[in-house]
Amino acid sequence: MQFKHPEILYFLFLLIIPILVHLFQLRKFKKEFFTNVKFLRELSIQTRKSSKIKKYLLLATRLLLLAALIVAFAQPFFKAKDSVNATNELYIVLDNSFSMQAKGKKGELLKRAVQELLEHTPETTNFSLVTCSDNYWNTDIKSIKKELQDLKYSANPFQLDNLLAKIKAHKSAFNKDIVVITDGVGLQPNQLKGIKEDESLYFVFPEAEQTNNISIDSVYINQTLDKFYEIAIKLEAFGDDFEDTPIALYNQNKLIAKTLVNFKTTSQTIRFTIPKQDFHGYVSIADKGLDYDNTYYFSVSKPQKSNVISIGDTDKANFLSKIYTAEEFNFANFPLNGLDYNRIEKQDAIVLNEIKEIPQALQTTLKSFVEKGGNLVVIPSKDISVSTLNGFLSQFGAIQFKQYNESQKIISKINFNHPLYSTVFEKKVDNFQYPTVNGSFDLSSSAPLVLSYNDQSPFLTSVQKGIASVYVFAAPLNKMNGNFQNSPLIVPTFYNMAQSKQKSGVNAIIIGSNNPFIVETTLSKDEIVTVRNDKLGVKEDFIPVQQMLDNKVKLSFNDSPNEAGNFSVYNNKQKVENISFDYDRTESNVTHPNTDAASDYKEMNNIEQVFNTLYLDRTDNQIWKWFVFLSLIFIALEVLIQKFVK
Repeated sequence: MQFKHPEILYFLFLLIIPILVHLFQLRKFKKEFFTNVKFLRELSIQTRKSSKIKKYLLLATRLLLLAALIVAFAQPFFKAKDSVNATNELYIVLDNSFSMQAKGKKGELLKRAVQELLEHTPETTNFSLVTCSDNYWNTDIKSIKKELQDLKYSANPFQLDNLLAKIKAHKSAFNKDIVVITDGVGLQPNQLKGIKEDESLYFVFPEAEQTNNISIDSVYINQTLDKFYEIAIKLEAFGDDFEDTPIALYNQNKLIAKTLVNFKTTSQTIRFTIPKQDFHGYVSIADKGLDYDNTYYFSVSKPQKSNVISIGDTDKANFLSKIYTAEEFNFANFPLNGLDYNRIEKQDAIVLNEIKEIPQALQTTLKSFVEKGGNLVVIPSKDISVSTLNGFLSQFGAIQFKQYNESQKIISKINFNHPLYSTVFEKKVDNFQYPTVNGSFDLSSSAPLVLSYNDQSPFLTSVQKGIASVYVFAAPLNKMNGNFQNSPLIVPTFYNMAQSKQKSGVNAIIIGSNNPFIVETTLSKDEIVTVRNDKLGVKEDFIPVQQMLDNKVKLSFNDSPNEAGNFSVYNNKQKVENISFDYDRTESNVTHPNTDAASDYKEMNNIEQVFNTLYLDRTDNQIWKWFVFLSLIFIALEVLIQKFVK
């Protein structure tokens, strides 16, 4: 037991006063005359004995009364078992990612967590609140009540290490108590490596009852027909025992098509056919799981011809002219000495077709071309300077040519998952007629391989630069060096290399992915483009980060917009292009939350238990009230002794 004011205990010396009073109590005796005292001797002895007992009882009672009062004023207490951390600052990490839309016993997990915070957080408690989207430093529950009630789900997935880094960056002279409220989806043990020994970490895991969920994973053009696009909608099911789910396709909020999806497997692909016109709509499903991944917004532009030029000898470009037909492409071939550099910026793709040198001026122009979103295809010449070629390619990535080998190699491995072939093959092909080359460069590349030889060395590799791609072959493709031109692979490979994703694909940008977007428009010095959503009931516009590139503008969106939807890019009041934004689907699987990642830390059942534990463990047990109560008991005892003890 310890005392808050131990100096008051010196007053215990005052206990000597009642002792002195009782020892030296002076009484004046009055003489009384009696006629006969022969019967008084025995009565006197009895009275003297009972009087002594009463005096001792009163003395003890008064001593205890005075001692109890003095101890009470000294404020005794038992020290808290965790008193070292009594001055800790409180930080609450609240997961408001989309997985918290899952429903528990009392509704959506996030809404229930907010309600518990409002109900059980003491009004006098000062704390900081960190969510996936917002931060509130040094506040209290009254000050942020409205913000908590209006808290929306965040497009940013729950990443505890990033949120802990924010707390760590918030400098403080005190240690920290960190309370993490999350369902455990996306939680990984390595996210907790930054926790210091002097920081106390508590976890509250609200549990979802409904874990089945269906997500629209992606939308892409599966096949291009004469007058139609066949779009494919990929759906993922997490959980088991799914009912038939309705799926609907909308263009400009008008219903285009509708069907049912039967989930015999966890992954299903539904196909719809739409006209080759501007499409600015969405596809939606209705399930009992999460809501955020039930709608996928996308835009498809009316097909435009892609501009492609080949730089090299005319006789070596014959196979390209057969692929890049006039119906879909504006194709032209130029020898190196007849190239008009001004035409490069207007192209969607450029093929360097076995040229023996790459002048410095061309290198600089092609680098700018790729930065503006154009695709580049490099077919090396046997006689090219390796050092010059490596210097040029080093501007785009870690691709390096080595020596040229005159040995036949078989192209036997296809990367079916590469975007170049994602819509080409319905299934993996094993009995393919593999093409061969008679000579090839050894190629060193850390970039994804598209086609490989039978010895696993690269034949075709690619580097992604924003929305542009740089494709590099390891061998010349002329007929003297092999039969790749006669292979069925030649057409889809070069056809897809020349396609601009924005001109011939689905525009659907994941919020927070920071993928650049190129729009073809010309701005004056002080003009800017804006992105606007004109959906009824929800209007949001913002100014993206933008870079002028001659007759194009490169846009970067960072974490904008706040909500998914169909938007349009405007130059002043003129619409330039349609664009769509969607949420990342990383939070769709809520079937297996990783709560075991926090097994080394304290886990609480609910928020109320957190505050009760912190209060009991950090608060000293004050017992001065018990001594006041004892004082009252001793007063009552004295009254009873005075009244009933004779």
